[in-house]
Amino acid sequence: MTEPTRQFDLGTLGGSQPPEERPDRRPVSWTGGADLGMLLLRLGVGGLFFAHGMQKVFGMWGGLGLSATTGIVSAHGFTSQASTLAWLLGGGELILGAMIVLGLLTPFAAAGLLAIKIVAVVVKWGTVPFYAAAAPNALELDVLLGLGAAALLFTGAGRIALDRGRTWQRRPLPWASLCLVIGVGVALAVLFGLRR
Repeated sequence: MTEPTRQFDLGTLGGSQPPEERPDRRPVSWTGGADLGMLLLRLGVGGLFFAHGMQKVFGMWGGLGLSATTGIVSAHGFTSQASTLAWLLGGGELILGAMIVLGLLTPFAAAGLLAIKIVAVVVKWGTVPFYAAAAPNALELDVLLGLGAAALLFTGAGRIALDRGRTWQRRPLPWASLCLVIGVGVALAVLFGLRR
C-alpha cells in the first residue's frame, strides 16, 4: 500500500506540513586572529605616522626637521601660519601615531590622522605623481596611510589595546561616524581657513 501523497510546500504558498527549519548558524564573532590583525594594522599605520612625526619635529631617521617642514608647508600655500602648522603637523603625527600604536582613543586619533592625510592629498593633487616609483614624494603613501587611518576609525583598535572595553569599541559605528565628521571638518577648516 502506498502512502498518501503530501502537498509540496513553497513557503508561504501553503501546504500541510510546516517548512523544515534550518539548524541555527553559528554567529559571526570576533576572533583572536582579528585582534592580531588589528594590532598589526595599528603597528604599521601608527608606527609610520609616529616615525614621520619624529622626522618632522626632530629630524630623526633622515628627516628634514622643523625648519624644512615649515618651508614645505609654506610652499603648499599655508604661508601665514606655516611655522605653527609645521609644529601641529609633526606633533600631531607623533602623538596621534603613538596613540594608534597603543590603541588609546583610537577613533579620535584615527580621525586626526585622516584629516592630516586629506589635507596632504588635496594640496599635492595634480602636482606630484601618484605612484612612489615615479617620485619620492608621490601621493601613493599619503593615500595608503589615510585609508589605513580610515579603516582603524571604523573598526576600532581590537581587543589587544588600551581601548579594550571602551564604549567606542563596543559600538564603533556611531563613534566612527562622529569622529569622521570631526576629522573631515578639521581638514576642511585647515584647507579653506588657513591656505592662501
